[in-house]
Amino acid sequence: MAEPARTEHQLADIAHDPDAFELFYRSNVELVGRFIARRVDDPYLAADLTADVFLLVIDSAHTYRPERGSVVGWMFGVAYNVLAAERRRARRETAATRRIAGRRLLEPADIARIEERIDAENAAREIYRALADVPDPTRRLLELVAVDGLAVTEAAAALGMSPIAARVRLHRVRKHLRDQVALPTSTGEAHGYA
Repeated sequence: MAEPARTEHQLADIAHDPDAFELFYRSNVELVGRFIARRVDDPYLAADLTADVFLLVIDSAHTYRPERGSVVGWMFGVAYNVLAAERRRARRETAATRRIAGRRLLEPADIARIEERIDAENAAREIYRALADVPDPTRRLLELVAVDGLAVTEAAAALGMSPIAARVRLHRVRKHLRDQVALPTSTGEAHGYA
């Protein structure tokens, strides 16, 4: 996989240069796809949301401010907004409409690849279920740092909080998780979350 594009210049060019967008897309599609697959388990929805993230990135590239964090952190913020919008849409629709709305036809190879990605991220979805009682801003901070690999300062900037507040929240949520979650080891024994 190519190194994800992280410069302001590359981001600024994607709105008007198809070649720049293609390079940006190819450099970041796997990163965004994994981000989405950790949060949804429907391959059609994962494909649509990944595409929606890139459409929104194109439309809002001019809003990126490098002093507030990295391009990747900003992109994850965009992805959170896309996921939140999808969850709001899903709540408004009936179960039958949810099954058919927004679906596009995918080739069998596309579905297999997305299903593999979703299966690979199953453990992460289980952890998200365990984090259900953690307040949303703190949970999002932990996800950005522990799951998506952002530095604390980048995650804090993406969520609009100070790095100090972010560190305090991370300390508290990690303690909460150590008290609440026991993960199996490779030998099958349970131990506290570190």
